[in-house]
Amino acid sequence: MFDHVKEDIAIVFERDPAARTHWEVLTTYPGVHALLMHRLSHWLWKKHFYWLARFNSHMGRWLTGIEIHPGATIGRRVFIDHGMGVVIGETAVIGNDCTLYHGVTLGGTSWNKGKRHPTLENGVVIGAGAKVLGPITIGTGAKIGSNAVVVKDVPANATAVGIPARILEEEKTKKRSDTAKKIGFAAYAVGNDENDPMIKAIHSLLDHAEKQDRALSDLQSQLSRLNMDTETDTEVAEAFALKSLTPKPSKTPKEK
Repeated sequence: MFDHVKEDIAIVFERDPAARTHWEVLTTYPGVHALLMHRLSHWLWKKHFYWLARFNSHMGRWLTGIEIHPGATIGRRVFIDHGMGVVIGETAVIGNDCTLYHGVTLGGTSWNKGKRHPTLENGVVIGAGAKVLGPITIGTGAKIGSNAVVVKDVPANATAVGIPARILEEEKTKKRSDTAKKIGFAAYAVGNDENDPMIKAIHSLLDHAEKQDRALSDLQSQLSRLNMDTETDTEVAEAFALKSLTPKPSKTPKEK
């Protein structure tokens, strides 16, 4: 437990450039205070001291503005930045090296008992005000944009934004940008607001142009190969024709 406490303090210096000294972190960072109190609350919860665990959790909420249910499982090197308004439910699981900003909710969508809160795998970053709801899984290294509402699984290393959250298709966005540059279209006009009908239309046109470019490229390569084959066939035919047209030398009679 004390190793976890050391890591909770040390990790602040890696993720917050404003941190100066260990004393400052230990005395003025509410995210660190909330995690320290949760470590104790969670230990009491596992020992079946439920009321004491809940009371300690309640005191932590009163002191820091961060509400963490004592039943929640939190890994190592987790950083809660600023922290005000963060809510973490009873069956939530947070992996190692995760970062949560203020206003984040790891909540449930059901009143039934059992697993009803999210699972964050290692290295997840959740932006300010985001709501991650239900027994879903946020994959390793995934990022959730500020104020997003996530109700479905997010794959590893993906970025989810919006209400409801959608996965940003970074590869498709890059292709659209490349196509826009190729046809002389202003790159800044290629937006990510999928709710804007103009942007939807532009994206459709760019996707169609990119498909046409790919089809033309394939056609050109096939024609090039066909042309090479035609030239080879012609050369072979000409070689055979020359051999057949060349007169054979006549034999001279031997003198008697």
